[in-house]
Amino acid sequence: MLNIIGTYHCKADNKGRIMMPADLKKQLAVVASDGFVIKRAVFQPCLELYPLKQWNILMDKVGQLNQFNRKNNDFIRRFTAGVRVLELDATGRLNIPSDLMGIASLDRHIVLTASVGIVEIWNADQYEKAISDAANDFADLAEEVMGQNNSTADELS
Repeated sequence: MLNIIGTYHCKADNKGRIMMPADLKKQLAVVASDGFVIKRAVFQPCLELYPLKQWNILMDKVGQLNQFNRKNNDFIRRFTAGVRVLELDATGRLNIPSDLMGIASLDRHIVLTASVGIVEIWNADQYEKAISDAANDFADLAEEVMGQNNSTADELS
């Protein structure tokens, strides 16, 4: 899995193109030639950018679901709704399709933030609000999620 780090404030042009920040572009260089998949996020009002290899691993897991189970079928349909394959253009820009821009309420001010092997693409105001809202509950969340396995906690502290 590719480990990506950082949060980057960017600007989109009128056509939905975002110049990939140099530091992020450098981190993604090892996977950029394969391309990316962009999709709407499951839990947040943002988009997710997957390196193609990471997406294929995820699709292998999704492909193991029994599609004759109605819930599985509904999940697959919703999970893959609006999915597109993207590449960085020759100048290092990412062109986000207009329908996905609308779904995530993206405008000129964008935040790109690393999230365990993928990049989330946020409306800057919504990102700041999500971070602020989560700050109050983060200590409890961290304890609940990371405090369950003592060996992992020892490695992190």
